[in-house]
Amino acid sequence: MSALTTLMPGFVGLELPEWVARRLREGMGGVCLFGDNVEGPEQLRALTDAIYAANPHAIVSIDEEGGDVSRLYQHAGSPFPGNAVLGRLADAEITFRVGEQVGWELRRVGVSLTLAPDVDVNSNPDNPVIGVRSFGVDPEQVGLHGAAWTRGVQSTGVAANGKHFPGHGDTAQDSHVDLPSIDADPATLRARELPPFVAVVDAGIETIMTSHIMVPSLDPDVPATFSKPILQDLLRGEMGFDGVIVSDALDMLGASGEVGIARAAALALAGGCDLLCIGTKNTDEQMGQIVDAIDAAVTAGELDGSRLDDAAGRVESLGATLAARRVELPVPPSLEWGHVAGLSPEIVARAFAVNDAARSCLAGALSDRGRPVAWLQLQPTANFAVGPAPWGPFATGHVTASAVIGPDDAADRVDLVPDGALAIVVGKDNHRHPWARATIDALRARGDVLVVDMGWPDESLAYADIATFGASRLVGEALLNLIGK
Repeated sequence: MSALTTLMPGFVGLELPEWVARRLREGMGGVCLFGDNVEGPEQLRALTDAIYAANPHAIVSIDEEGGDVSRLYQHAGSPFPGNAVLGRLADAEITFRVGEQVGWELRRVGVSLTLAPDVDVNSNPDNPVIGVRSFGVDPEQVGLHGAAWTRGVQSTGVAANGKHFPGHGDTAQDSHVDLPSIDADPATLRARELPPFVAVVDAGIETIMTSHIMVPSLDPDVPATFSKPILQDLLRGEMGFDGVIVSDALDMLGASGEVGIARAAALALAGGCDLLCIGTKNTDEQMGQIVDAIDAAVTAGELDGSRLDDAAGRVESLGATLAARRVELPVPPSLEWGHVAGLSPEIVARAFAVNDAARSCLAGALSDRGRPVAWLQLQPTANFAVGPAPWGPFATGHVTASAVIGPDDAADRVDLVPDGALAIVVGKDNHRHPWARATIDALRARGDVLVVDMGWPDESLAYADIATFGASRLVGEALLNLIGK
């Protein structure tokens, strides 16, 4: 086994670069696909066919969470509701069916590992990177739905990935651009963060992803991705997980900001990771540097050779298992893209929180069909997990924003609303952004306004007359149905 077997880089383009094909032929463990690698189902299937031609046991992964984070639907918006909506619907059977549908669609395009479900407990409403990717705030419910989603997707032959161990929900920083820390004692972690991971392990999940966060009460010295106490003692030893441990992307600042990607790869393997997600726009030169760094760590005694062999062996075994499933488990020929039986916009809307002011406003708006409506889109900077993607009602093609307001725009954009019009202001995580709060305050002072938060609102719903707990295209359709537009 070699260091190359543990690597899962990303690359640029819709076709397989020659350097990636060569590395796969040499035994590289897999690739991670992103939105920039996806144009459509036929193109994606041609790409994955080329990957398997180079290495039949390659693991082809993608971030398909079935909601705001969607690479299959990066350019159109997801037809699935997302985890927070599923958690609020509280129907594990629906959650199973969503996971199952996602799995079959991934099988159709040749993807073998989805980097989902997110089983973080979103205990911090100011969390900038988890939010609606979480099934909720109750550990038991998060575990219940995480296990249902896992069973659904893995019933199709696609491996699931529980993330981000040991839990990224109680952070106020994004590990893509920072090194967050969770200052909770072990008892709190065991009661709040760990139960969902126990649930998905019990459900037979095949991979777990690490988080680039500090958890001082478990390991005061290094992030979880590099931590033997967290990955080997807790996850493997105490919790009994025997599958593949996948690192979160090592190009994230929380992992490589101080040590560089190559060094981070060696540290992750030593800590207990098996399959290394390298990043998005990787190069052949980087792969060479990483392999050299891992080999040097073995030579220096910093990385035990048996640990490297164990990691590579686990990756190869999973790759072989997934390859066999592609032969043994055919995709149903009747597969209907983007459709989950029994899940409609009307059902999705049951997950919404709607206050009395919104109900009164909607009653008036519905009775006055001739009244003009001005849709204002509050567009925060997209976090790295979601990426640039159409969202909410603006992804449906049925409404167009009169204006898109962002962090650099003037807050008091009252002039954007024509006299007599109902202003419908739609944002994400409104309470977290001073410019969004100022815009909403100014519009409320003007008169009639309906405020929609399609992210994770604060508990008081101060800046959300309607909270949808997700911004997928399907959730946007449910919002339009509710409003009657």
